[in-house]
Amino acid sequence: MLTLTENDIVDATPRARALHDQRLFTRYHVDGDLAARDALVERFIPLARHLARRYGRDHAHAEDVLQVASIGLLKAIDRYDPTRGIAFTSFATPTILGEIKRYFRDKSWAVRVPRELQELSMKVGRATEELESTLGRPPTAAELAGRLGASVEEVLEARVAATARYGVSLDRPAGGDEDSEATIGARFGVDDHELDRVEDDVTVQRLMSHLDEREREILRLRFQEDMTQAEIGERLGVSQMHVSRLIRRSIATLSAVAGTTTPN
Repeated sequence: MLTLTENDIVDATPRARALHDQRLFTRYHVDGDLAARDALVERFIPLARHLARRYGRDHAHAEDVLQVASIGLLKAIDRYDPTRGIAFTSFATPTILGEIKRYFRDKSWAVRVPRELQELSMKVGRATEELESTLGRPPTAAELAGRLGASVEEVLEARVAATARYGVSLDRPAGGDEDSEATIGARFGVDDHELDRVEDDVTVQRLMSHLDEREREILRLRFQEDMTQAEIGERLGVSQMHVSRLIRRSIATLSAVAGTTTPN
């Protein structure tokens, strides 16, 4: 039977805490005691939180990273063999970090980039924070390259790739002003409904090549300039009746050609 309460563990010596943890692992792995597993989760969840904070500084991913770290902790508890004499924290840390890194590699990128570039991008991010703390200024690409053993070109490529990690909503206010009614999406083009007419215009132009110049001009004046047949006749020096016959003949020609022409 355990002689230490959870409150006692906080103030206990490292040896007493290790003994208590060992007993919990034995109860879980040997006896199948799920209550002991829950106690282990409560005992080591601060480790998961600590590791999650190292990678979840961005608020948008902080909660997700903590959940992933917690899953990593559960996997570590389930896989840990207390008989091997390895400290649980030494075993659990790489397991939790592995889950977090997989999350960032596979789930958190808005645009998929090669795995090697993802990993280098994350290294560049961490190295940037470390060097900035040491130098008191943002590090140059050359300094980052020297720190990571990479080329300057690789560092610059990783920086560009980092912009693909997070997507931005088109409904987000432009310029960072939350009170602004203008959105990022408003900067982009809108649907051009006239594009639906492009194919029709191309077809009409192809068919019009089967008419002579005067027939094309008459149709242009009638349907593009919206002139009456009388106005067209007056401009061309012919009767309205002749204009009417030319229009009917031209339309018949276009219809016949359209019926026998295979669209491109």
